[in-house]
Amino acid sequence: MLAKKLVTAQKRGETRALCLGLGMVACSMMMYFFIGITVVPFYTKSVWTTETVCKVLKANIKDKVLRTNSEGSEDEDTFPYPCLQVWVNLTASGQEVMLYQTEDTLERNPKCSYVPGKSENSKEVKAQIETIASNFKKYQTFPCYYDPGGIQTNVILSRLYHPKGLLFAFLWPTLMFTGGCLIIVLVKISQYVSVLSAWQ
Repeated sequence: MLAKKLVTAQKRGETRALCLGLGMVACSMMMYFFIGITVVPFYTKSVWTTETVCKVLKANIKDKVLRTNSEGSEDEDTFPYPCLQVWVNLTASGQEVMLYQTEDTLERNPKCSYVPGKSENSKEVKAQIETIASNFKKYQTFPCYYDPGGIQTNVILSRLYHPKGLLFAFLWPTLMFTGGCLIIVLVKISQYVSVLSAWQ
């Protein structure tokens, strides 16, 4: 009677462990899918992969920026913050290109090198941008990233979507998947050993 209870308890434990392992594998697959449709596209669009040295040519702060409209005439773009434009000499090609802080800066405002965060205090924002401009004038040579394929002719100061970040994003689902598979394998080994013991 005691032996039957032990066997029943063992089977229940194996069933629970097997369900846990399968659940971990299923959850890791869902995490892989979620990362694949939300995070990976940002990394694939980041073409600034090669590091080089940039030298500042000019750093200007403008309240208004000229743009050419469809009719060929020039209009002025007015922003709620001073527009910092930094032009650098790209050592790799010798070209004069515009510098952006990150990949997101180009998407948020292609006219400005730096886009400040949300702040209601315009004086603080202006002082911050003036400090950044003075730092560029002070430290004129620094590492930057450019697109070796030539799709983007501008450069960025720092990468938001570095390959190391993508590896870190896949780390947790990989650990969960490995742990789930390990639990399943251990349960199967336990069941196999139990069968061998019963035959003996």
